[in-house]
Amino acid sequence: MVSLEPWGSGDLPLLERLMGDPRMTEHLGGPESPDKLRARQGRYERLEGGDCMFKIIEVASGSGVGSVGFWTKEWRDEQVYEIGWMVVPEFQGRGIAVAATAQAIGLAKRDDRHRFMHAFPNIDNAPSNAICGKLGFELIDACEFEFPKGHFMTCNDWRLDLRA
Repeated sequence: MVSLEPWGSGDLPLLERLMGDPRMTEHLGGPESPDKLRARQGRYERLEGGDCMFKIIEVASGSGVGSVGFWTKEWRDEQVYEIGWMVVPEFQGRGIAVAATAQAIGLAKRDDRHRFMHAFPNIDNAPSNAICGKLGFELIDACEFEFPKGHFMTCNDWRLDLRA
C-alpha cells in the first residue's frame, strides 16, 4: 500500500502541497510562506541524531502523497519522540496515514533512542486523533501548544510506549 523514502532534495513540490496549502494547514495556523517552505525543506534534508522525515509513497501509483516523521523533543522534563504526518487531500481516507505512521513507529522502535513517542494533533482534527487511537497511543490530556511561533492552539497529547 505505502512505502517510506527519506526526504530528499527533490521533495519541495510535495512540501508545498502539504505545508503551503490552506486545507492542509487549517489545524496548524495556516500555510507557510515560500521562504519558510524552502527553509523547512533544508531542515528536512539535513536531519540527524535520530530525527527522521520521510516521503510517503503510494505504491500502486509510485506517487509521493505525504510525509511522516519523528524527532526528539523535550516534553515534561524528558526526551521523547514527537511524530507528525500529512497526506495530500486526494489520497486521504484510504488508510495511508495509518499505514505510513505505523511504519515510522516501527523504525523508531528499532532505533530504541527514546521510550515514549507523542503526537499532538489539534483537538479539532478528528482524523489525526482517530489515527492516534488506531495505532495504540494513549490519550494523556489536552494541552496548549505553540505552532508555528506566535500561534497557540489546544492539542491532545497522545503517548505511545515504544518499549511495550
